[in-house]
Amino acid sequence: MRTSFDFSPLSRSSVGFDHLFDLLDSASRTAPTDNWPPYDIIRVGDNEYRIAMSVAGFTPEEITITHEQQLLTISGEKAGEEEAEYLYRGIAARNFERRFQLADYVTVRDAKLVNGLLTIDLVRELPEQMKPRRIEIKQDAFPAEGGKKQIEGEKHAA
Repeated sequence: MRTSFDFSPLSRSSVGFDHLFDLLDSASRTAPTDNWPPYDIIRVGDNEYRIAMSVAGFTPEEITITHEQQLLTISGEKAGEEEAEYLYRGIAARNFERRFQLADYVTVRDAKLVNGLLTIDLVRELPEQMKPRRIEIKQDAFPAEGGKKQIEGEKHAA
């Protein structure tokens, strides 16, 4: 039994998180998908990630990687069926499509296929205006003693 979460209390006290609430809502509604091909998501650094996907039997020409806005799509399509008689077929060679929702400012840096393992390197590159910066606090210097102005009355010696 699947339960649904109500995010309306959170949306009443936050601004600009509509996209996040929509993602959480859609993730809770989707049915379990096929777990093939297997993959890992690895954090390599503070703003660097790697997706490693097992695609044994596929060539680089049979795999398509598409990055548009915040969606990374990896699909594989076998060119043609071999004319061999298999006694047992344990290596899956079926077509696939995997979609990954990416956070803001995450881009694909590199993709490699080595020994049946597809690795896609991702990096989050914040624009300069989005990076934290230190704000300098200015301090007005007090004028020198001789530069003071008298506001009321005259100075009298006591």
